[in-house]
Amino acid sequence: MSKVDEFEELRPLLFSIAYRILGSVSEAEDAVQETWLRFDGSATRPTSTKALLSAAVTRISIDVLRSARVRREEYVGPWFPEPLLSDPYQDPARSVELADSVSMAALLLLERLSPLERAVFVLREVFGFGFGEVAAAVGRSEAACRQLLVRARRHMEAGRPRFEAVRKEREELASRFFGALREGDVAGLRELLAADVSMVGDGGGKAPQLARAVIGAMNVARVLASVFPRMARVDVTFEPHDINGQPGAIFRDRDGKVLHTLALDILDGQIQTIRAVINPDKLGHVGPVADAWAIDREVRQTHRPPE
Repeated sequence: MSKVDEFEELRPLLFSIAYRILGSVSEAEDAVQETWLRFDGSATRPTSTKALLSAAVTRISIDVLRSARVRREEYVGPWFPEPLLSDPYQDPARSVELADSVSMAALLLLERLSPLERAVFVLREVFGFGFGEVAAAVGRSEAACRQLLVRARRHMEAGRPRFEAVRKEREELASRFFGALREGDVAGLRELLAADVSMVGDGGGKAPQLARAVIGAMNVARVLASVFPRMARVDVTFEPHDINGQPGAIFRDRDGKVLHTLALDILDGQIQTIRAVINPDKLGHVGPVADAWAIDREVRQTHRPPE
């Protein structure tokens, strides 16, 4: 097998590792590309190409994350991971770990970990690497990695949500939610939302968004039921689509350009959290990006009473 073939076979795994460490599609793709350049430039043929490339993409991702942390501290408003429409890496033996670890909620929990804790947790807990491989990847002893994992598990277990295991039930609830959203049905939305539901948007100061999180079932239902019908008047549409492995939707303008994504956290038969990624810098991998400011102005004009 040629170097190119070996790399391409492992590319889905490498991207999935990098995305979970970085929470960014674009940065993960860059980390994978840098891994290829290093691999291509090396004359050494490794005993295990998988171990070598996984270690390389992990080290690159750790370095990128350390610099990204500074930018995220200065970020305007809430920071969310870049939405992932589908995970390229599939492993039936670890399907539960893979699905759970890519959700918006899990990735936000991973943000609480140090870069080393995050890398160790991802490699060991999500992808099942042995401690020897983990240690080689992060440049620490096996004993140190075990301690890093203990701390990471403690942080993750303290806040990790448990999503419903039955996918069909989640999809049915999401279908009802988006049906009620389309109709502007306050009561229909209200009955699907948890009492303490929160709705939050990530615009990064580069797109119009709510000034703060909206909390409470009735408040969220009223906002949704008033906003989307107004957006529909200017030909904004949405298509249901999994976002980070959870039910969600992609919203588009009249030209089919991406306005934002919406992801739903569903637990105990109710929607617990609604997260919208509106920052155009985080949507380019989904498709051509709409001008959210122009749409916002158009919506406001249609809502303005006649003089």
